[in-house]
Amino acid sequence: MSERQEQVRQTSQKPDFSVVPNAMSNVKRVIGVMSGKGGVGKSLVTAMLATLMNRRGYRTAVLDADITGPSIPKIFGVEQNKAEAIEQGIVPVRTKSGIAVMSINFLLENPTDPVVWRGPLIAGAIRQFWSDVVWGNVNYMFVDLPPGTGDAPLTIFQSLPVNGIVIVTSPQALVSMIVSKAVKMAQMMNVPIIGVVENMSYFTCPDCGKQTNIFGESHIQDAAAKYGIDLVSRLPLDPRISALTDQGLIEEFDEDWLTVFADRLEVMEG
Repeated sequence: MSERQEQVRQTSQKPDFSVVPNAMSNVKRVIGVMSGKGGVGKSLVTAMLATLMNRRGYRTAVLDADITGPSIPKIFGVEQNKAEAIEQGIVPVRTKSGIAVMSINFLLENPTDPVVWRGPLIAGAIRQFWSDVVWGNVNYMFVDLPPGTGDAPLTIFQSLPVNGIVIVTSPQALVSMIVSKAVKMAQMMNVPIIGVVENMSYFTCPDCGKQTNIFGESHIQDAAAKYGIDLVSRLPLDPRISALTDQGLIEEFDEDWLTVFADRLEVMEG
């Protein structure tokens, strides 16, 4: 038996850790956004995908599973909001355009307070964001996973009905290793890979229009082809996007970099 077959066999024999959603939640599609390392823009891609699907008329939600480093509230400009507790559970915060969002920051007295928790507590919070939050009817829920392939991402894959993942990476030479880790974890958990997004891929000079690969040549096409991934997008370094995230106005972005991902997700809805 090959190593890959043994991994699949062991995974299939594991007990069922799936968590029952809140009685008032009906989530049709759960899309994880992950990376093999931090600092590559997972939260930005999560917010942009949620915004795109929301613009197309779908009921959209974001579950911020990055418990120790939540940035979703800041990107959407709702970092000062608090989640409301009702008899049926916890009511998520709504963004300006109506996206339902849940993050640990909405439960803290001060959003700048650090969350100094061990793995079991973090995993428990993630599960509660699924079981205790009143999400209502949702067409697409995007889960902003913490970086790496440790306890928290494993909790997501085991506890939630993840329909597919989007891998986010950067253009450095170690991109192949980063993508490989995420791909192999998804394969072990039998979760389909929707595509790969390379963030900070290039910079376009506003004066002459020349593109410069500030962080080196892109290796994303080769890394994606290695695993049979046909959907790839490259996001540039763009000061306009940085300004929107800093101001909590990501829902105002108007670029088409991720349109092909929205198209693929729309096919899943059918």
